[in-house]
Amino acid sequence: MSPAYTSGMKRHRVLRWLAIALIVLTIALAVWSRTGRRPPEGAVELRLEEVCRVGRDVGAGNLLGVQPYVVPSDYATEARFGGKLEGYLAAARERGLIGPKTVVVFPEFLGSWLVVTGEKRAALEAGSTQEAMLLIAASNLPSYAAAYVRSRAQDRPKAALFRMKAREMARIYHRTFSRLAKQYGVTIVAGSIVLPSPRVEAGRLAIGAGPLYNATVVYAPDGRAQEPVVRKAFPTEDELPFLTPGAVDDLPVFETLAGRLGVLICADSWYPEAYARLKRLKVEVVAVPSFDFTDPEGIWKGDSGFPNPADVFGPDVNHISVGEAWRKYALPGRMASSGAQAGVNVFLRGRLWDLTAKGTALAVRGEETESYPTRDCASLINVWLAR
Repeated sequence: MSPAYTSGMKRHRVLRWLAIALIVLTIALAVWSRTGRRPPEGAVELRLEEVCRVGRDVGAGNLLGVQPYVVPSDYATEARFGGKLEGYLAAARERGLIGPKTVVVFPEFLGSWLVVTGEKRAALEAGSTQEAMLLIAASNLPSYAAAYVRSRAQDRPKAALFRMKAREMARIYHRTFSRLAKQYGVTIVAGSIVLPSPRVEAGRLAIGAGPLYNATVVYAPDGRAQEPVVRKAFPTEDELPFLTPGAVDDLPVFETLAGRLGVLICADSWYPEAYARLKRLKVEVVAVPSFDFTDPEGIWKGDSGFPNPADVFGPDVNHISVGEAWRKYALPGRMASSGAQAGVNVFLRGRLWDLTAKGTALAVRGEETESYPTRDCASLINVWLAR
C-alpha cells in the first residue's frame, strides 16, 4: 500500500469524523435552542403606587401618562405584555381617568423590549442586557446570522437582533395597542419600538427592509393605527450606531377629541425646530414618550448624539442636574413656543437586567409645571385639559 493511498485514507477518516461532529453539534444546538422557552408562571405585578393629577375635569378631555413598571418577564409572551398594560388602563378607569377624550401616553422603548418575547428563560433571567442579547443570538443562530449579514449599521450585533425579531415585535405591538385603544375607547400614543422602515397601511402597522428607526404609532379609539408613524429625529449617542434619524419636517399632527396632538420622542423634545414644526401644524397638546437610565440628580453633561441647541446656556453644561436640564430645555421650557396648551412627558420605570429605568415625569398645563421624581413603582400622571 502506497504512502499516498494511506495518507488519503487518513484524510478521509478525519473529514468523516469532522462531518459527524458537525452534525452532532448542529443537532445539539437545535435541541438547546428550542428548550427552556417555557414562560414564567404567575401573574404580572403592576406595582402601581403613584397616581398624580393636574387641574380638574371640565369636560375637555385629558392627557393620561402611564409609566409602567417593567421587568424582563413581562415581555415573555404577548399575553403577559398586553395583560400588564391593560392592568394600568383598568386602574385608570376605576379612578375616573378614562373617557372618550382621553389621550393615553406610554413611554419610549416600551415596545422595543419585545425582542425577548418567546426566548429562553435563561435570557429573561440573565445578569445583564449584554448576556441576554448573546443568549438570544446563540439560540436563534441561523436567523441571527442572516440578519447580521444583511445589516449595514455600525452596531451590527444590536441591529441584527432587532431585524431578526422585527416581524414578531411589530405584530405583538400592533395587536396589543390596537386592542387596548378599541377596548377602552381612547387614543393611545404607544410608547416607541425599534423597527425597520415602519409604516401604516390600511390602519395596521407594517415594516420593510430598510433602516431601523425608533418610532411610535398613534392608535385611534376604533383601534386603527393612524398615519404616519412618528420617527425620532434626534437619536442619542447610544442609538445612532444602529438607528437612523427621522426628519423634523416629517413630524406629524393627529386629530383627536382632545385636540390636535403632536408627539416628540424623548430627545426630540429638546430641540427648538421640533416645536417650530408643531406650531406650523397648529398643535394643541404634546405627548413626549421618554426613556432614561441616568440619575436625574446627576450632573448634566449636555446633549448626546447631536450638538446642543443654540439657545443652551453654556455654563449649564456640567453644572446643573439632569432633572433641571429636562425642565429648562425640554417640554416645560419649550412647549409655549409650539402654541400647545398642555403636555406630558413620561418615562419607563422598572429593572431591565442591569439597567434601572429612571427619569422625572413632567406635566405641563399652560404656565403650570409639575414634576414627579423617579420612584421604584409604576405611576399614572393625569393632566386635565382646559376648554
